[in-house]
Amino acid sequence: MTDPATLRRRFLAEAQTLRNERRDFHEWHRGRPHYLLWAIDMDLPAARARVAAAQHALDGLLLDGYRRQPHITLALCGFPAQGAEPAADEFDHAWLQARVEALAAARIKPFTLTIGGLESFSSAPFLHVDGAHAALGALRACLHTDTPLPQGEYVPHVTVGLYADALPTAAVAARFDRFTPAAPLQCRIERLSLMGYVAAEIGGALFTVAEWDLATRRLHWRDAVPAVAPLFAPGAQDDGGRDDGAQVEASHDAADQAPTPAAGRHPEIP
Repeated sequence: MTDPATLRRRFLAEAQTLRNERRDFHEWHRGRPHYLLWAIDMDLPAARARVAAAQHALDGLLLDGYRRQPHITLALCGFPAQGAEPAADEFDHAWLQARVEALAAARIKPFTLTIGGLESFSSAPFLHVDGAHAALGALRACLHTDTPLPQGEYVPHVTVGLYADALPTAAVAARFDRFTPAAPLQCRIERLSLMGYVAAEIGGALFTVAEWDLATRRLHWRDAVPAVAPLFAPGAQDDGGRDDGAQVEASHDAADQAPTPAAGRHPEIP
């Protein structure tokens, strides 16, 4: 995992931040309503307070209306498939089943990680995440069980927001000194979440579809929003976690860095 000093050097090596914009990226979602991802839900009072403090330190630099709850992205899923042959940016029952089975077989136990200081990609500021390198790597290997890991280095992080304009990185980095958390925030991780959001809303709120319990190796379904529900057949609730691999009953009909959206590319930066 990349240390904060290296992340800062990389950020300052760019002359300006990347400008984000608020619009409906129809060329990306093409009318498909929801996008899903695997993440660690960090929507806890202490994490919310730390994100709010970081946002305050960067007041005036961030795109308005960012409503993502604190989370650590592990892997992107895509859009629930709308036909028997999923597109390159869609997933179906078989795809999801393979990942749940891999999680069951891996037997990854609860772990602890640390949320630290404020760093940044050129597109988005974030709180640095440290510790639990082996556990995070093992989870990502499960969630990419039949596809290559994404290109580039994985930097676990909690996104603070999205930059609203192209800004001098040196001036932005100077703002980081206004954010002085008292101590690293220790967080015990006992589950990971299958989450989603409305694809047409940049920075919109996340909803949770299901949670994988690391201790019991069981997948617990939540009530899905109507447009996502067709991915899950009746009887899917709380199925899984057996030693021979968890099962997911679902129907065949069922992010992170792409500043220039196109078909099959995510328009939002982490």
